Amino acid sequence: MDGTARPVGRGLSVSRELRNNGVVKNVGAVGESPQEELATGERSTRNRVARSILDHGPSTVADLAGRLGLTQAAVRRHLDALVSDGVVEARQQRVYGTRTRGRPAKVFALTDCGRDAFDQSYDVLAVDALRWIEENAGGEAAVAAFARDRMEAQAEAYRRAVETADPAARTEALARALTADGYAATARHAPVGEQLCQHHCPVAHVAERYPQLCEAETEVFSRLLGTHVQRLATIAHGDGVCTTFIPKAAHRPDERSAGGSGTAGGPAGTAEAAERTAPAAGAARTAKAARTAKISSQASASTSGRNPA
Repeated sequence: MDGTARPVGRGLSVSRELRNNGVVKNVGAVGESPQEELATGERSTRNRVARSILDHGPSTVADLAGRLGLTQAAVRRHLDALVSDGVVEARQQRVYGTRTRGRPAKVFALTDCGRDAFDQSYDVLAVDALRWIEENAGGEAAVAAFARDRMEAQAEAYRRAVETADPAARTEALARALTADGYAATARHAPVGEQLCQHHCPVAHVAERYPQLCEAETEVFSRLLGTHVQRLATIAHGDGVCTTFIPKAAHRPDERSAGGSGTAGGPAGTAEAAERTAPAAGAARTAKAARTAKISSQASASTSGRNPA
């Protein structure tokens, strides 16, 4: 990496680091271009303040005012907003050498979230690392093993959330745990099950090249929820939301038909019963047709040579 910060698009500013799933508050596209800055007023000035701190390091109000051609009062107003958004934090200025009289000046520095608002190229580094694994450490199987190991470590918090939830609310509990990890997830009911929707994916750019990350995640969801799940859409493939379908259980062990036939109730049980009885029904129809043909043949023989009248 060349260490140069590059602009990101509007909206949520997020880290693209493979293991960093923190979501930064909307600070108005910190990395807007100078042309955009001239056109967007207050927001662009705030972005210029943040970029100046990125380019020059921790800065005093006077430093920022001098570099940006603003009054110190205006700089303080923008800094207050950036501090409130968690993008900038105030620190005591480090003094090297002999300290002068008086309190050290206060400086403002970017937080980790503030740095993540600028493109760090972590996704490029992650793709390069996975490509090396693929080419030198076992091919696609090695990448899949890495993806599963990564998800196993990440899923421990998800497991605790799911296991402590009521069985009927486990999908919602998983969604809350994913949201805390930066995936902006929701759970909603569907006619024949539930849908787990992840509106953000911190590793989407990496998963676009290596879908093993998505596959490992789906496997973990299935194991945590104790049922087969189906991935319907992913952000990595160009969809707006990562959507996972969780079907309703076909039946529970104690759900048997009232007649004591041992067949599971509900649509699934009916389908299974139909599959079992289909061969017998077909054989019965065949035997009935044979009997009908035999009776017709006998009737024809008994009336042979008679006058129909």
